[in-house]
Amino acid sequence: MPYNNNTELEATNGKWRTEIVAGLVGYLTTVYIVAVNGSILSEAGISLEAGMLATIMASFVGTILMGLFAKLPLILIPGMGINALFAYSIVEGAGLTFQEGLAVVMIASVLFIITAFSRLGVLLKEAIPESLKHAITVGLGFFLILIGLEKSELVISGENTIVAIGDFTSPTVIVSLLTLFIAIFLFIKNIPANFLITMISGTIFAHFFGILDTGKSTVSINMGEMLFIPSFTAVDELAFWLAIFPLAMILIFENMGLLHGQLHMLERNDSYKKAYQVTAFSSLTCAFFGTSPTVSAAENAAVIASNGRSRKASVTAGLLFLATIFIIPWISMIPNAAISPILIIVGVLMAQNIRHVPLDDLSEALPAFLIVALIPFTYSIADGMAFGFIAYPIVKLAVGKQKELSITLIIISALFLFDFIIKITGI
Repeated sequence: MPYNNNTELEATNGKWRTEIVAGLVGYLTTVYIVAVNGSILSEAGISLEAGMLATIMASFVGTILMGLFAKLPLILIPGMGINALFAYSIVEGAGLTFQEGLAVVMIASVLFIITAFSRLGVLLKEAIPESLKHAITVGLGFFLILIGLEKSELVISGENTIVAIGDFTSPTVIVSLLTLFIAIFLFIKNIPANFLITMISGTIFAHFFGILDTGKSTVSINMGEMLFIPSFTAVDELAFWLAIFPLAMILIFENMGLLHGQLHMLERNDSYKKAYQVTAFSSLTCAFFGTSPTVSAAENAAVIASNGRSRKASVTAGLLFLATIFIIPWISMIPNAAISPILIIVGVLMAQNIRHVPLDDLSEALPAFLIVALIPFTYSIADGMAFGFIAYPIVKLAVGKQKELSITLIIISALFLFDFIIKITGI
């Protein structure tokens, strides 16, 4: 009997160690988001340090909630692509303040929650064509690639063209290229924590090339920036309400796809509803932490591959995110040249969804490619989406496939068209 007890104790300890290690792996593969998301949020009107603090708190709370309530080893972090939508389209593009942008996040998250607790989510999922869903992901990917190229100064504004090649003698460009090569090598080799190693390598290169701002290591963190109050002062503006729809739609569809795939890997498909509901609630908390909404991290595949199977893994990762607060002054030193390669690689990964668009059917491919091309070219995710959604019913009617159009899709397309009419006429 003592032997059995010891064996049972060793098995229990082994499971604990496995789960904690899986949580550590998950943290190391996702902690890059603190610097990357903080950098993007800083362009929406808050300090870099406040953006990083917001990212940490949203990731901590969301991941802990996933562990405690859904009992799953999944990590929630601000979504790449969604943060670009928030910073460049909702705040800059729609002319809203940062706090007004958070109000958009709040309402979009409430809509997300409604779909999570009702059949509305199923209705929307069935109404939007798969080609347009994938096109949005691809368009976001190319948008992130463009942002990464700009931050690295590999492309700049051209004198006679929209963009031109950067100065390859510039220290920033040299560091960006070196870091990009390191990032590609580590990613292709599937080295654990490859993005974290990429940022560290880029920061070291920046130091040797004299472009590292070491003064940021003395940054003081204002804990009063841990909570934000969304502002509804723009609630009477049409731009405010038109910003809600694309954010809500991306939140709903992206999380549907991510959770479905990850729970299939875990063989826990029965946990989908609770995981989806937790993710929706987590996105709502982001409106008060001061960041774009969280999603189930794509890097959760690393947690699953490390045999993370229970809440212990996610709670471990969540606590490690909270501890990251103490190293914000050092994280803030990371230069754009060390962050931009990550944006480029993530963008490429998202762009791979183009293979899911039926290119042999022009009635599906044409609207999809309008979204893919016009999101980066208009520097607006919402406008790029609008072109594709407006074109879809027009193309289907032209080829006599009107039966493939749902009432819900027609209403959505009409709303996008209405938005364009308002912008053109200035009503």
